[in-house]
Amino acid sequence: MGLEEKLSKDGFVTSKIDALLQWCRSNALWPMPMGISCCAIEMMASAAARFDIARFGSEVFRFSPRQSDVMIVAGTVTYKMSKVVRKIYDQMPEPKWVIAMGACTSSGGMYRTYSVVQGIDQFLPVDVYVAGCPPRPDNLLNALITLQEKIKNGEKAASEKV
Repeated sequence: MGLEEKLSKDGFVTSKIDALLQWCRSNALWPMPMGISCCAIEMMASAAARFDIARFGSEVFRFSPRQSDVMIVAGTVTYKMSKVVRKIYDQMPEPKWVIAMGACTSSGGMYRTYSVVQGIDQFLPVDVYVAGCPPRPDNLLNALITLQEKIKNGEKAASEKV
Protein backbone atom coordinates (compact mmCIF):
# COMPACT_ATOMS: atom_id res chain seq x y z
CA MET A 1 0.00 0.00 0.00
CA GLY A 2 2.62 2.56 1.00
CA LEU A 3 5.14 1.94 -1.78
CA GLU A 4 2.51 1.58 -4.50
CA GLU A 5 1.14 5.01 -3.64
CA LYS A 6 4.59 6.57 -4.07
CA LEU A 7 5.22 4.91 -7.42
CA SER A 8 3.78 6.42 -10.52
CA LYS A 9 1.94 4.27 -13.05
CA ASP A 10 5.24 3.63 -14.86
CA GLY A 11 6.87 2.25 -11.70
CA PHE A 12 9.54 4.78 -10.80
CA VAL A 13 10.15 7.25 -7.99
CA THR A 14 11.44 10.78 -8.43
CA SER A 15 13.47 12.67 -5.89
CA LYS A 16 16.23 15.20 -5.54
CA ILE A 17 19.82 13.97 -5.43
CA ASP A 18 20.46 16.02 -2.29
CA ALA A 19 17.57 14.36 -0.46
CA LEU A 20 18.83 10.93 -1.50
CA LEU A 21 22.38 11.70 -0.34
CA GLN A 22 21.15 13.07 2.99
CA TRP A 23 19.06 9.94 3.54
CA CYS A 24 22.05 7.71 2.71
CA ARG A 25 24.38 9.67 5.00
CA SER A 26 21.96 9.68 7.90
CA ASN A 27 21.38 5.92 7.78
CA ALA A 28 25.02 4.91 7.50
CA LEU A 29 26.90 6.81 10.21
CA TRP A 30 30.15 5.09 11.12
CA PRO A 31 31.28 6.14 14.60
CA MET A 32 34.84 6.80 15.65
CA PRO A 33 34.71 5.89 19.36
CA MET A 34 36.84 8.07 21.61
CA GLY A 35 36.25 6.22 24.88
CA ILE A 36 38.36 8.16 27.34
CA SER A 37 36.76 7.17 30.66
CA CYS A 38 33.65 5.63 32.26
CA CYS A 39 31.22 6.86 29.59
CA ALA A 40 32.97 4.52 27.17
CA ILE A 41 31.46 1.51 28.94
CA GLU A 42 27.99 2.89 28.30
CA MET A 43 28.96 3.56 24.69
CA MET A 44 30.05 -0.09 24.33
CA ALA A 45 26.77 -1.22 25.92
CA SER A 46 24.86 0.61 23.19
CA ALA A 47 26.21 -1.93 20.69
CA ALA A 48 24.96 -4.88 22.77
CA ALA A 49 21.81 -6.80 21.88
CA ARG A 50 19.71 -5.00 24.50
CA PHE A 51 20.13 -1.57 22.92
CA ASP A 52 21.30 -2.59 19.41
CA ILE A 53 22.83 0.44 17.74
CA ALA A 54 22.75 -1.62 14.52
CA ARG A 55 19.10 -0.62 14.06
CA PHE A 56 20.34 2.83 13.14
CA GLY A 57 23.10 1.78 10.74
CA SER A 58 25.90 2.66 13.18
CA GLU A 59 27.14 -0.73 14.31
CA VAL A 60 30.35 -0.36 12.35
CA PHE A 61 32.63 1.18 14.98
CA ARG A 62 35.70 2.19 13.04
CA PHE A 63 38.97 2.70 14.85
CA SER A 64 40.46 4.46 11.87
CA PRO A 65 39.54 8.14 11.55
CA ARG A 66 39.70 7.92 7.76
CA GLN A 67 36.80 5.46 7.75
CA SER A 68 34.56 7.34 10.21
CA ASP A 69 32.16 10.21 9.85
CA VAL A 70 30.91 10.74 13.41
CA MET A 71 33.16 11.00 16.47
CA ILE A 72 31.68 9.99 19.80
CA VAL A 73 33.77 11.57 22.55
CA ALA A 74 32.89 9.72 25.75
CA GLY A 75 34.57 10.80 28.96
CA THR A 76 36.77 13.32 30.69
CA VAL A 77 39.08 15.15 28.31
CA THR A 78 42.32 16.53 29.71
CA TYR A 79 44.33 19.23 27.99
CA LYS A 80 47.01 16.69 27.18
CA MET A 81 44.43 14.37 25.57
CA SER A 82 42.67 17.21 23.74
CA LYS A 83 45.53 17.49 21.26
CA VAL A 84 45.15 13.80 20.39
CA VAL A 85 41.36 14.07 20.05
CA ARG A 86 41.73 17.11 17.78
CA LYS A 87 44.36 15.38 15.65
CA ILE A 88 42.09 12.36 15.13
CA TYR A 89 39.17 14.67 14.35
CA ASP A 90 41.23 16.50 11.74
CA GLN A 91 42.03 13.18 10.04
CA MET A 92 38.34 12.37 9.52
CA PRO A 93 36.91 13.10 6.05
CA GLU A 94 34.21 15.72 5.49
CA PRO A 95 31.35 15.82 6.30
CA LYS A 96 31.98 14.86 9.92
CA TRP A 97 29.94 15.18 13.08
CA VAL A 98 30.70 15.09 16.81
CA ILE A 99 28.64 13.70 19.69
CA ALA A 100 29.76 14.82 23.17
CA MET A 101 28.76 12.02 25.54
CA GLY A 102 28.49 12.72 29.25
CA ALA A 103 28.78 15.59 31.68
CA CYS A 104 32.58 15.48 31.79
CA THR A 105 32.87 15.78 28.02
CA SER A 106 30.28 18.53 27.74
CA SER A 107 31.31 20.70 30.71
CA GLY A 108 34.19 19.14 32.61
CA GLY A 109 31.73 17.48 35.02
CA MET A 110 32.82 17.39 38.64
CA TYR A 111 36.47 17.94 37.73
CA ARG A 112 37.17 21.64 38.20
CA THR A 113 40.94 21.28 37.92
CA TYR A 114 43.66 22.86 35.83
CA SER A 115 44.15 19.68 33.77
CA VAL A 116 40.56 19.03 32.63
CA VAL A 117 39.01 20.79 29.64
CA GLN A 118 35.75 22.39 30.74
CA GLY A 119 33.84 21.32 27.64
CA ILE A 120 35.14 19.96 24.36
CA ASP A 121 33.40 22.73 22.47
CA GLN A 122 36.51 24.76 23.32
CA PHE A 123 38.50 22.82 20.71
CA LEU A 124 35.94 20.80 18.69
CA PRO A 125 32.66 21.81 17.05
CA VAL A 126 29.93 19.69 18.67
CA ASP A 127 26.70 18.71 16.93
CA VAL A 128 24.86 16.80 19.70
CA TYR A 129 25.32 16.74 23.48
CA VAL A 130 24.33 13.69 25.58
CA ALA A 131 23.47 14.44 29.19
CA GLY A 132 24.21 12.19 32.15
CA CYS A 133 26.98 10.90 34.38
CA PRO A 134 27.39 8.41 32.87
CA PRO A 135 24.64 8.65 30.27
CA ARG A 136 22.67 5.50 29.62
CA PRO A 137 23.09 3.74 26.27
CA ASP A 138 19.58 4.73 25.23
CA ASN A 139 20.62 8.39 25.65
CA LEU A 140 23.37 7.78 23.10
CA LEU A 141 20.84 6.20 20.75
CA ASN A 142 18.62 9.25 21.19
CA ALA A 143 21.56 11.49 20.29
CA LEU A 144 22.19 9.36 17.23
CA ILE A 145 18.55 9.73 16.17
CA THR A 146 18.82 13.50 16.70
CA LEU A 147 21.94 13.60 14.53
CA GLN A 148 20.21 11.55 11.84
CA GLU A 149 17.30 13.99 11.81
CA LYS A 150 19.70 16.94 11.49
CA ILE A 151 21.37 15.29 8.51
CA LYS A 152 18.04 14.37 6.86
CA ASN A 153 16.85 17.96 7.25
CA GLY A 154 19.95 19.18 5.45
CA GLU A 155 21.52 20.95 8.42
CA LYS A 156 25.23 21.52 8.09
CA ALA A 157 27.67 19.85 10.45
CA ALA A 158 29.03 22.08 13.21
CA SER A 159 32.45 21.90 11.54
CA GLU A 160 31.00 23.45 8.37
CA LYS A 161 29.33 26.30 10.26
CA VAL A 162 32.56 27.51 11.86
